[in-house]
Amino acid sequence: MGLIGGMSWENTIDYYRIINEMVKNRLGEWYSAEILLYSVNFEEILQLQNQNNWKELVKLMIIICRNLELAGSKAIVICSNTMHKIATEIEAKISIPLINVVDETAKAIKSTNIKSVGLLGTKFTMEGAFYAEKLAKKYEINTLIPDKIERNYIHKTIYQEFAKGKFLESTKEKFLRIIENLIKKGAEGIILGCTELPMLINSQDVSVPLYDTLKIHLRAAVNFSLT
Repeated sequence: MGLIGGMSWENTIDYYRIINEMVKNRLGEWYSAEILLYSVNFEEILQLQNQNNWKELVKLMIIICRNLELAGSKAIVICSNTMHKIATEIEAKISIPLINVVDETAKAIKSTNIKSVGLLGTKFTMEGAFYAEKLAKKYEINTLIPDKIERNYIHKTIYQEFAKGKFLESTKEKFLRIIENLIKKGAEGIILGCTELPMLINSQDVSVPLYDTLKIHLRAAVNFSLT
């Protein structure tokens, strides 16, 4: 399995740890996952995101994917929800599967018969079409997002706190209020569409199902690798 991490390295640690835990739980003994990890310089990625230079990001990701394939990877896992904004463009230019977190999350929601979900993540994730449109058109799931002030707060917090390993109780309280607002708008479940979010919020904190994209993504990766 080829992992593209470093966005941030905090969540990449969890990708590596949890995928190995899942393999060990499935196979027992001393089994662990065969992984090739390409960890990017997040400063470079973040600057391109903020410049809205997604064309350059596509080129960079395709080069990384091809290098991982040449090194022996049989599938690609991008350790970031936000970078799935360009997943379709990447998939079109590589010859091995890309395990898409949006599709896998949609399948998990569909299995619980929920029709309307709230989405938390970076502004790229919440305001972009790659989550909401795919959920609506392919899976008939309606997506609700926080209001503009809340979106700005979430985006700022992800980069200034979570990506630096800070998970504050005061921040958690604000996020729970945002989730309650989404529930009032009709959300029957909440997508934690940033892979650091499960470090802040868990299922015991809210009254509706949470969809942990980190674990959903990794479960799909393990299923693929062990098939």
